[in-house]
Amino acid sequence: MNDHTLFPVRSSLTLAQADAMIAGALAAARAAELLPLTVAVLDSGGQLVAYKREDGCGVLRFDIALGKAWGALGMGISSRTLRDRLGNRPAFQGALAAASDGRFVPVPGGVLAIDAQGHAIGAIGISGDASDRDEYAAIMGVRAAGLVSHPAAPAENWRSAGL
Repeated sequence: MNDHTLFPVRSSLTLAQADAMIAGALAAARAAELLPLTVAVLDSGGQLVAYKREDGCGVLRFDIALGKAWGALGMGISSRTLRDRLGNRPAFQGALAAASDGRFVPVPGGVLAIDAQGHAIGAIGISGDASDRDEYAAIMGVRAAGLVSHPAAPAENWRSAGL
């Protein structure tokens, strides 16, 4: 080694895994006839690894998808679990939103990606349809990458969830 040696930095989540998550999520969304989606995938350090927006998505969808993934990753639980746990704690929700510079969106659609050792190595956030439907696509995306999702299964009524 000399002063000109470069050392590759290892990410917790590879680009190939992030791409597989996005492809799997969008394939599941199209099969389920969901509205156009925006998908953001973060590594465990909260860095954006990959992002894709389908035609027809509104301009806020990226920020919402990012906020769902960011909140899940930041708290170590899915954004559905965050919604369920914090529903009667608006002051704490506000504090989390302030602490995260507004990147905290505690509604379904933010799903953790768990590796074989049980570590959260990233998160996927999706926005574009009803939140439970977004979450369904996110879970399918994590599974498509060969990872385990948190939550493990979509909400029972995800198909009938309305906007």
